Amino acid sequence: MFNWNDLSSFLALSRCSKLKLASKKLKVEPTTIARRIARLEKNIESDLFNKSPKGYILTEKGVELLRYVEKIENEVFEINDNFLKSNPKIRGKVRLSVGEGLGVEIISKNLNLFYERFPEIEIELLADTKSRSLSNHEADVLISLSRPNKGRLLSWKLCDYFVKLYGSKNYKKDFNSIKSIKDLNSHNFVSYVDELIEFPELNYLKEINNKLNVIFSSNSLRSQLHAVKKGVGLGLLHSFIARNHQDLVPVLPNLVNIKREYWLVVHENLYNLQRIKAVTSFLGEILKLEKIILNN
Repeated sequence: MFNWNDLSSFLALSRCSKLKLASKKLKVEPTTIARRIARLEKNIESDLFNKSPKGYILTEKGVELLRYVEKIENEVFEINDNFLKSNPKIRGKVRLSVGEGLGVEIISKNLNLFYERFPEIEIELLADTKSRSLSNHEADVLISLSRPNKGRLLSWKLCDYFVKLYGSKNYKKDFNSIKSIKDLNSHNFVSYVDELIEFPELNYLKEINNKLNVIFSSNSLRSQLHAVKKGVGLGLLHSFIARNHQDLVPVLPNLVNIKREYWLVVHENLYNLQRIKAVTSFLGEILKLEKIILNN
């Protein structure tokens, strides 16, 4: 028979990765948590964590047990909702994977609103171009550029956004003379590093011309933005970011206007967890409010 104190300690350590942090969450001694984990591992005759310099990392068996324990936790919240009409504070860690542009320019700037409602949820924001697996627990919530076509995943479209071509007033060449796509061949460009592009939707330049002269590339959208602003070259940037920089000028706005989509994706095992619902609902609200900006 499993002991709930043992399982709650396992849950806390899986989220905090450190004994001291887990002990603060549960208000018990670190040795108590270590003893409970040891008892669990003895009962199931398998290691639940691998200890590393980064802390306690779940083993394959630990990941399997976590799915069941989180379901139990969610049931406890629902019992409180239905019978006590009061819910304990929603807490825990949510790892959110999202592109740099949306993560930095929209989500991060609205986090204060989230923490006014959910002060005990810890968000880990991974804002870059790396593809992460929900099935392998590399992230809990993913904002993708397309709808996944396989796996036990739930997804829904959040909104569209647009990418346009921009130049800076610091750019040494005269981009005002650009009248057609063909005219771009004589100009310098800023873009992503080809071999580091894990999402085909980010390969914007190929939709315009495969032979454009890229002189600076980076996996960081912010680095590209600064390079374009400094006049290094022309670049394809999110319009909802570029519009905030008065020194950026759209180039061929009627010819280069690339539409992309944001999709919210969650593994079906996590969908009903209270902390996951809190984060996904908040993301939906924020992007609905920002939809006018994103769609222009």
